[in-house]
Amino acid sequence: MNRDAVLALLDRPATEIFGPDPAEAVRVYHRMARLLHPDTGMDGAAFTRLTAKWRAYGRGESTTITTKKHVYEVGPKLARGDLADLFEVTLDGGPAVLKLPRNAADNDLLEREAVALRQLRANGDPRFLPYVPELVESLRYEGRSGHILVRLEGFHTLAEVHDARPDGVDPRDAAWMWRRLLVALGFAHRAGVLHGAVLPEHVMIHPEQHGLVLVDWCYSVPATVDSGGRVPALVSGRASWYPPEVPGREPASPATDLFLATRCMTYLMGPKIPDPLRNFARGCTLSAQKKRPSNAWRLLTELDELLERLYGPRTFRPFKL
Repeated sequence: MNRDAVLALLDRPATEIFGPDPAEAVRVYHRMARLLHPDTGMDGAAFTRLTAKWRAYGRGESTTITTKKHVYEVGPKLARGDLADLFEVTLDGGPAVLKLPRNAADNDLLEREAVALRQLRANGDPRFLPYVPELVESLRYEGRSGHILVRLEGFHTLAEVHDARPDGVDPRDAAWMWRRLLVALGFAHRAGVLHGAVLPEHVMIHPEQHGLVLVDWCYSVPATVDSGGRVPALVSGRASWYPPEVPGREPASPATDLFLATRCMTYLMGPKIPDPLRNFARGCTLSAQKKRPSNAWRLLTELDELLERLYGPRTFRPFKL
C-alpha cells in the first residue's frame, strides 16, 4: 500500500476502508497512519481525515453526507461499476443508492449522466420513465461528483442473465427483453439522448415482472435528428462490442445504440438464436453506420412482425433465473 493508494482510500466510507474484521482493521489503520503521519512530511490534513474515519469506524458509524435536500447515511457498497461504486443510503420514502466515481478524473462522466437523466425526465414521454433510473439529486463529496438514485429492487443485469443461462436464453424469453430495450431506446432518442454504452452490464431486467431499466448514462451524448456527439469513452473490457464509429471518434447516432442493443440480444441467445432472428440482427450490426436501422420504434414494429411469423401471437411467458 503506497501513499497515493492510501489517500484515495480516504474518499471511501469508513466501513469500506477498514473492513469487517476488527483485527485486520487495526492493521490497516496502523499501515495508513505510518504513511500519513506528519512526521513523514505530510501536511497533517490527510492524517486528520484518517483519524476521523477511524473514530467513525470505532463507533460503528456510517459516513454522513448532508445536502440542501437530505441527510444521507452511507451504508455498505452494493456494486462496483465501470468507473463508479454504488453504496446503500437511507432516504425517506424508500431505498436509494449513492453513485460515486472511484477517481475524481471521471467527475465529468457522472455529471454527464445527471444531465441525461434530467433531460429524459423533462423531455421524454412520462409513460416510459420507468425504463430509466430516477435521479433524486446530484452532490459533491470530497472532491467527487456523484448522485443519489432510487434503488432498483429485484433487477438483474443481462450479464447476470447470461451467466445464469450460459447455453443461451430461449429466444421467446429474449423477445420481451429485446422489445423493452427498443422501447427504452425509442423513448430516449425521441427525448434527445443517445445512451452510448448499451452493454449487458447496463441493461437490467426484472424477471418476474418483465421489467427493464437502462442504466449508466455516463457515456451518453445529446442526439440531433440523425446523429449526436462523440461517445466520450469506451467501457473497459468491452471495446470489441462497439460499432466502428465509436472507437473511430466519429459522431454517434441512434444506429449506434441499436447496434449495441442487438449485440446484447445475440449474446443472450447464443447458439439458440434461430436463423431469421440471426439475419435480422445482422442487418442491425452492419459496420456502415448509415446502412443500419436508426429508428427504434420502426425497428420494434419489424421485430414484432418477425416474432409473430416465428412464434405466433404474443403470450406471457414466466421467466425465472
